[in-house]
Amino acid sequence: MTIPSSETAPDKTAHSKTKTSFYRRIYVTWLITQGINTVPKIMAATGMPRRTAQDTLAAIHELAIQLENHNGTHRLVDWGAVNPHWVEVNIAQLKAVLEYP
Repeated sequence: MTIPSSETAPDKTAHSKTKTSFYRRIYVTWLITQGINTVPKIMAATGMPRRTAQDTLAAIHELAIQLENHNGTHRLVDWGAVNPHWVEVNIAQLKAVLEYP
């Protein structure tokens, strides 16, 4: 029996919205630490739409990560509960899950 294409099983590499949202917030925070700290720079580095970049920046505080915003230029104040060493070690995995360059 052939399954119509609209009813095929989900892609096994698909990740939950919760996971990708979490990873995106951590990744954008990491980008800020690398000097990619404005919406246009984040868009250029990731291919992320403007609204997604803006919404991600607005939601980062929900992870207890503290940022400062000076006229659109962001600066990390505190990683909060996120271990920055874990981020550095796993940055390739974050990028792969998010499908960012």
